[in-house]
Amino acid sequence: MPNNGLRTFDGAVVLITGGASGIGHALGKVLAGRGAEVVLADRDGDDAQRHADELSKKGRPATGCHLDVTDPEAVEATIGRLAKDRGRLDYIFNNAGIGVGGEVAHYELSDWTRVIDVNLMGVVYGVQFAYPIMRKQGFGHIVNTASMAGLLPAPNAISYTTTKHAVVGLSRALRIEAEQYNVRVSVLCPGVIRTPIIEGGKYGRVVGPMPQEAMKKAFERLKPMDVDQFAQAALHDVEKNRSMIIHPAKWRWIYWLSRLSPRLAEATGRQALAQTRQASSIS
Repeated sequence: MPNNGLRTFDGAVVLITGGASGIGHALGKVLAGRGAEVVLADRDGDDAQRHADELSKKGRPATGCHLDVTDPEAVEATIGRLAKDRGRLDYIFNNAGIGVGGEVAHYELSDWTRVIDVNLMGVVYGVQFAYPIMRKQGFGHIVNTASMAGLLPAPNAISYTTTKHAVVGLSRALRIEAEQYNVRVSVLCPGVIRTPIIEGGKYGRVVGPMPQEAMKKAFERLKPMDVDQFAQAALHDVEKNRSMIIHPAKWRWIYWLSRLSPRLAEATGRQALAQTRQASSIS
C-alpha cells in the first residue's frame, strides 16, 4: 500500500518537542528550510517562540509554543489542535530529553522519575496522541529521539540509558505494527553531538563528585559532531524511511562491534567509568 500522502518535506506539518535547543532546534531549522511548516514545542515556550520568529523572518513558516511533555493532557491538546487547524500531521519528532549525569549511588529517587517522565513518558504521550491521527489520515511519520546510550551500556548516565533503551524498543516494535496503516516510525540514535545534553540539558543535572572540566574534556576527546550537520544527515535518513538512524557514521561500527562482542562493549564501559572515577578522585 503506497504511502503517498506524506509530504517530504515541502508543505509538511511538523511538530518537534524539545524544539528550543539542541537537536530539536537544529531539526526545525533544516525542515523549515525545506518548506515544512514547523511547530517548535518546548517547556521553555519563550525560547521556542524566539527561534520560530527567527525562522519566520527568513520566510520560513514556523511557530513556537510552550509544552511540558510530562503533561499528557497538554500533549494531547497540542497535537490535536495542530492537526485540526492544519488538517493534517505529517511528522512528530518526539525529541524532548534531559539527563542526569553521575553514578546511581548519588541519585535521589526524583532523578529517576524526572528522566523517565521526560525521556520515556514524553515519547509515549507523543505516540499515544499522534498515532491515531496518522492512522486515520492514512500517512505520517513518528520520529523518536533515543541515543547511542540506547544501544550500549553507558555508566554515569544510567537513568538516561534506561529510557533510551526503552525508546529504541518502542520505536522498532511500533514500526512493525504501524506499517499496515502507512505510518512510518524511525528512531534517532545520535552518537556524541554538540548539544547541552552533556550537562544534562537545561532541566537535567549532574550528581556526585563529577568535575565539569573533566566531563568536558572527555566529551571533546570523542570529537562531537556539529548539531546542524547531524540534523541534515538524520533528515536524509528520515526521508529514506530508515528504521534506526545512527550518526556520526563511526558509531554504526561501534554498535555492530558491540553486537558481535557484548563483552567488548562492557569493557569499554568499565574503562570509561574508571577514567571518570579517577578524574573525580573516586576509589
